Amino acid sequence: MVDDHSINDDPDHGEEGEESFAEMFEAYSAGMKEDLRIGDKVHGRIIAITSSSVFVDTGTKTDGVVELEELKDEEGQLPYEVGDELDLFVVAANESEIRLSRAIAGVGGLEMLRDAHSGNIPVEGKVVQTIKGGFQVEVLKRRAFCPISQIDTQYVEDGEKYVGQTFQFLIKQITENGRNIVVSRRQLLEAEQKKVQAAFMETLEAGQTFDGRVTRLMPYGAFVELTPGLEGMVHISELSWSRLEKAEDAVKPGQTIRVKVLRIEPGKKGPKIALSVKQVEGDPWDRLPETIRPGQKISGKVTRCADFGAFVEIVPGIEGLVHISEMSYTQRVHKPQDVVYTGQAVSVMVKEVDMNKRRIGLSLRDAEGDPWLEVDQKLAKGQPVNGTVEKQEAFGTFVRLAPGIVGLLPKSAISRSPNAATIDRLKSGDAIAVVVEEINKADRRISLKPHDAGDEDQWQQFKADTDNSSMGALGEKLARALKKSDK
Repeated sequence: MVDDHSINDDPDHGEEGEESFAEMFEAYSAGMKEDLRIGDKVHGRIIAITSSSVFVDTGTKTDGVVELEELKDEEGQLPYEVGDELDLFVVAANESEIRLSRAIAGVGGLEMLRDAHSGNIPVEGKVVQTIKGGFQVEVLKRRAFCPISQIDTQYVEDGEKYVGQTFQFLIKQITENGRNIVVSRRQLLEAEQKKVQAAFMETLEAGQTFDGRVTRLMPYGAFVELTPGLEGMVHISELSWSRLEKAEDAVKPGQTIRVKVLRIEPGKKGPKIALSVKQVEGDPWDRLPETIRPGQKISGKVTRCADFGAFVEIVPGIEGLVHISEMSYTQRVHKPQDVVYTGQAVSVMVKEVDMNKRRIGLSLRDAEGDPWLEVDQKLAKGQPVNGTVEKQEAFGTFVRLAPGIVGLLPKSAISRSPNAATIDRLKSGDAIAVVVEEINKADRRISLKPHDAGDEDQWQQFKADTDNSSMGALGEKLARALKKSDK
């Protein structure tokens, strides 16, 4: 073994060692490149890999560094290891660090642009202004054109929002010695989206729920973006438990909604994902017993009319039927539209709940109240009443005495009246003065007789009692008319 001290003590050997070191350093430096500039292309070997960066031998005194994420493949994996060689571009450089990237930025010559074009390498560009059909973009201090359809993956309504921003572009065309350059950003975005979509689809399963953004509405439903560039469709029947005429009745473009994945099917242009909004909330019939009971009076909205009645939504997604016979105590209903219309807010009484058949019977007239329940408090035998002719029949005249209360003026009673001819000429809607002769509350029948001159004293007393009401005023007019008729 050679003694280190003996080497150092030997003056000849020391000079020889210094010369050897100097030669070695000079030889090493001779192989080094001069300082790199932004935009320079570097072919270097990977010397180290960390959790976030990849270090590359640039051939200069300073190693280069590139973000690990930029080098990952479509599966999100790094296809390189220490010792592999890469072609990268200098995007930033100083005395202590050289930043590398697959994208070209800064100042570069025509050959660099051609390399980017042929190698499908991104270049950095700044959107300068909007022009006809697209945008003027500054790429490596040169003017390029980006069609409006190539600036983003979505339809662009307001191009001004891109002006002043810097993005990465692919050179799609370069002609006229660099004077005509066409670039695209969309292709890069779509490539990135495909990576994200592929990762998303690997974990996507039916039954999962997501927050998505409504992108567009169609007559048959709404499209919802689950992840950038990947949409599912909510059929109109799955937008709400309530009956909908159109999708915009439930959602609006741009709205964020929670959806449930129903099924995933392969398609020619990509996977078809069926979604549901209402399934996230659960079936409202499962919660019905907690809220709806027979005899309960509730508010609802008329959703549609049929020949036999009207359907009323009493809670979101649950409809009940008001049969035509349950529509009114106060009028004869020939069709539901005589009483209600679609979209009308109404009060109804719950008559019946059948959970097995999922049917609910409702009543409009019970919610309003049965006027016959208090008929004996409003009318009495021998009481004069101002009424309205409802219908003339061969056996007599039906007279409306109050809302929902109709009495019969028999033909035999009319014939005994001195005003019989006048009464026979009355039409539906005409006013008439009558006297209550009999009330049968159980059978909902009231017999009437005409008001005659012999009842004048009683009539005047009744008039005095009702003079402040509209019925009293109408009765006074009728009395005067009858007097003139007698004369």
